[in-house]
Amino acid sequence: MTQKTSAHYQREFRRRLREQGLVKKEVWIRPENARLLSQAEKTLREPNLVETIKEGEFVMANLQELPELWTSQSLKAALEQEPLFTTNQASIELIDGIDASIYIEMKAFGDLPVFLTVVGEQIIVESVLWSVNDVADIAGFNDAVLRTHKYFPLSTISLDTMANGESVYHMFGALSASSLLSNILLEIDMLANNVIQATQAYAEFLTFQTTPETA
Repeated sequence: MTQKTSAHYQREFRRRLREQGLVKKEVWIRPENARLLSQAEKTLREPNLVETIKEGEFVMANLQELPELWTSQSLKAALEQEPLFTTNQASIELIDGIDASIYIEMKAFGDLPVFLTVVGEQIIVESVLWSVNDVADIAGFNDAVLRTHKYFPLSTISLDTMANGESVYHMFGALSASSLLSNILLEIDMLANNVIQATQAYAEFLTFQTTPETA
C-alpha cells in the first residue's frame, strides 16, 4: 500500500467540497468571532438555507447557540475552589498582562510550575522541561522525542524560544476553552506527572543529574 501524504488528503478534501457545489470565500473578522464564523460556515454549507436580511443584519436558520468559553480570570476563580487548591496540594495565581495566564505550583510534584493560558478557543497547559543547553545530543534527543512522546498521555513536547532568547523544551497539552472543569484538572495532573516521567525517560540525553527511582 502506497503511503499518502497529508497534502493528498487536503486535495481530496477540497475536491469533494467543490463536488458538492461549494466555493471558497475569504473573510475578515475580529478574532473573538472565530467560533461564530466556524459555526456559520457549517450552516452555510447546508442546501436551501433560509436566510433573512433585516436592517443590515444577517440572520441564519439553525445557527446553534455556542457554549461559553473560559477566560483566564473565570478559570482561575473556578479552579481555586477545587480540592487541589483548597487543601494546599497546589497554589494558584493570575499573572496579568495582554494575555493573562494562570501560574500553578504543584506541591506534590516538588513545586513544579505549570502555566495555563486561554488562547482563543483553546486552553494551553504547559511546563518547562529543560533548556537546549541541558541536552548532550540534541539530534538524538529530538529523534527520540518524535518517536516516543505519544506514550505520554494527553501531552506532547515542543521546542520554544523564550523572551530572553533561550531555547527550551516544553511539555504541553491543549483543550477546548469550553472544556469541563474536571477535564482541565485532569490535564493539569496528567501534565505534571508526565513531566516527571519524561525526566526519567530521557535521562540518557541530559547533562544534569536525575534522581533514579527506588523500589
